[in-house]
Amino acid sequence: MLCYMALVLFAPVPREPRRSEKQYITVLPNGERSEPRELPCWIDKWTAEKEVSKKRTGGKRRETLAKIALEEPELFMSVVVPAYNEEERLTGMLEEAVDYLQQEFAGRGWEIILVSDGSTDKTVDKALQFAREHQLSKHRKSVSGPWKDHLKHEERIPEGSIRIVELEANRGKGGAVTHGMRHVRGKYVVFADADGASRFSDLGKLVEGCERVEDDRGRGVAIGSRAHLVGSEAVVKRSKLRNFLMHSFHLLLRLMTPPATAAIADTQCGFKLFSRPALPYIIPYMHSEGWIFDVEMLMLAESGKIPMVEVAIGWKEVLGSKLNVVWDSLGMAWGLAVLRAAWLTGVYKRD
Repeated sequence: MLCYMALVLFAPVPREPRRSEKQYITVLPNGERSEPRELPCWIDKWTAEKEVSKKRTGGKRRETLAKIALEEPELFMSVVVPAYNEEERLTGMLEEAVDYLQQEFAGRGWEIILVSDGSTDKTVDKALQFAREHQLSKHRKSVSGPWKDHLKHEERIPEGSIRIVELEANRGKGGAVTHGMRHVRGKYVVFADADGASRFSDLGKLVEGCERVEDDRGRGVAIGSRAHLVGSEAVVKRSKLRNFLMHSFHLLLRLMTPPATAAIADTQCGFKLFSRPALPYIIPYMHSEGWIFDVEMLMLAESGKIPMVEVAIGWKEVLGSKLNVVWDSLGMAWGLAVLRAAWLTGVYKRD
């Protein structure tokens, strides 16, 4: 009983979005910054429909979830980018993302939802400047990203393709990702780190992997993985302490998570793709807002019997990481223990 009460007190509870956080800004055709606009929110409509459906089915959850209609996608690919004080690294990542999205999905539609997580630098200004340049200028100067040099875009991006959401206060990476995913319009949704460490052109591999494993309801998750790089020079050159903490965390994951999640070699890579029908089984039930949020997403996918596949991607170290190796590793271990205990004891539960 005491343990349960302690969990109730200490288990994270995500705060409700504030009014301004349900809005976005973008760049107008004349290059000006738009006034705040309302974000579409599939989850609000889905939740309302769920309550009606629960009454019809007598509260049978599985039957309820299976019968709730989800809004149809308006475009093919949504990209959620969490960003906290990323003015130095953001532009390179966006260059490579837009280059790939325009090449592969221009005809089917795409969007980038950049969630500024209480940034105090010029992250938002940089994103607006990037959107302005790419909407107004057809032939821009050659630029470079983390993975590619001499990128030169030959066409303008559609108006409003880049939407910027400003969180009033920092919530953590997990909170920013979850918030962005509440407002996506795509058939597929990927979240990608703002530093560009994951090779964005490997998004096609994630789509192929997800399509391959999707169930008869179209649900699937593709997990970008760096596990194949464990013996690479980039990992070997890391400090002994960092590698020790990494292996210790992986051991904890295997011991403390359910089988399908425990079998995933790399749960923490910031490059994961979800099919739209998978979202209602995951996003409404998220609690973790820190670094451990990836694990909760995968555990929720597993409990919802959503097929998952791990896909090898390109990845490189990018200078400027905000991860404190020791303290954040300890925080992740504590977060994992609280997360698992909260779900096992019913402190967290699907309604």
